[in-house]
Amino acid sequence: QVQLVESGGGLVQAGGPLRLSCAGSGRTFSSYTMGWFRQAPGKEREFVAAISRSGITTIYADSVKGRFTISRDNAKNTVYLQMNSLKPEDTAVYYCAATAVAVTTTPLQYRYWGQGTQVTVSS
Repeated sequence: QVQLVESGGGLVQAGGPLRLSCAGSGRTFSSYTMGWFRQAPGKEREFVAAISRSGITTIYADSVKGRFTISRDNAKNTVYLQMNSLKPEDTAVYYCAATAVAVTTTPLQYRYWGQGTQVTVSS
């Protein structure tokens, strides 16, 4: 079992950067594939990015490819989401999640979720 806590959200102007962090508890953090998802008001939760256990494999949603970078530090039990060139449409609550399966974009395959952190991008 792993508990996840996100941080780093806030208000940023369009075009600016923001880095989210997700700290995991437990000694088995490195055994989980990690993902970031987001949910805007009135919309379904959508996949943003995911990273394999070793950090070698990463996948991104088309809407963030080239702007966002996911990374992890297993020694610190932390996964990051570096967001650059932010747009107003990136405004959402961002969640990190953990799964025991290989890299996947499907929310239902992620067993553990954080509480979310709000990201607001002003135009």
